[in-house]
Amino acid sequence: MVVRIVLLGTAAGGGFPQWNCACALCAAARDGKLPSRTQECAAVTGNGRDWWLLNASPDLRTQLTETPALWPGPGPRDTPLRGVLLTDAEADHVTGLTELRGAAGLKVYAAPPVRAVLAPARAALDRYAPWEWADSLAVGGFVLAGGLVVTAHPMGTKIPKYVPAQAPRPEAAWVTAYRVEDLASGGVLVYAPCVGVWSPVLDDLCASADCVLLDGTFFAADEMGTAVRTGAGQAAMGHLPVMGPRGSLAALARHLGPRRIYTHLNNTNPLLDPASPARAQVAEQGVEILPDGTELVL
Repeated sequence: MVVRIVLLGTAAGGGFPQWNCACALCAAARDGKLPSRTQECAAVTGNGRDWWLLNASPDLRTQLTETPALWPGPGPRDTPLRGVLLTDAEADHVTGLTELRGAAGLKVYAAPPVRAVLAPARAALDRYAPWEWADSLAVGGFVLAGGLVVTAHPMGTKIPKYVPAQAPRPEAAWVTAYRVEDLASGGVLVYAPCVGVWSPVLDDLCASADCVLLDGTFFAADEMGTAVRTGAGQAAMGHLPVMGPRGSLAALARHLGPRRIYTHLNNTNPLLDPASPARAQVAEQGVEILPDGTELVL
């Protein structure tokens, strides 16, 4: 068997077009000139039968319905979903858990501060059907049904806005990336949709990977303010921009071996437009922008 990954959604929080945004890109999407995208989420399997979600977006019901490999059966309540691996506690990554309520036996992996802040949601979901909630940062990693070996790696300390002040503070590992390896084929996926600063850890992960799904939220550091004419900028949102001397594209140039793909694209990001100079610039470096529903095989 081989590792299969389905890109269920590739947009940042709010999707594309974003419901309350009239920027040029969102307007083009509403006019049918650019393809819409749902909020970032992926699914992975090592045997084609046992599937694991990477994050759980608010658009999860639509994403599952549009992906035949994730349809229920053969029994009336059977499902190929075995659980979820959360990279953080952001609303656009955890809200979809409510769509899975009532599915008994699921297992959710998350870092300790994420599990702690989700305690009220965990209690509510467990009233529908009991789930197992596990520490993604456990020493030695963990093995998933389907023959996948996973390790989680701290990527940042960005705390969601909804988190109360008494929650674990910024030194805690709020954001993680996952390294997923198939025992049979040796294929390795690195999944890092939220990266604030490039680190040696990320270099090591990319060096061993066959495919890297990486945070492409913003093309430029000042993108938010430029696109929607506000004072909000990328730096305040904890995402490493694509461009710039310390941007992710320059870092990816050191890793030509794996397939490199940007995901979690914000609605202001010019990479959403296949005809844009930004897209051409990234394509020249061999980095891809793929549509929702794309299936990758390692």
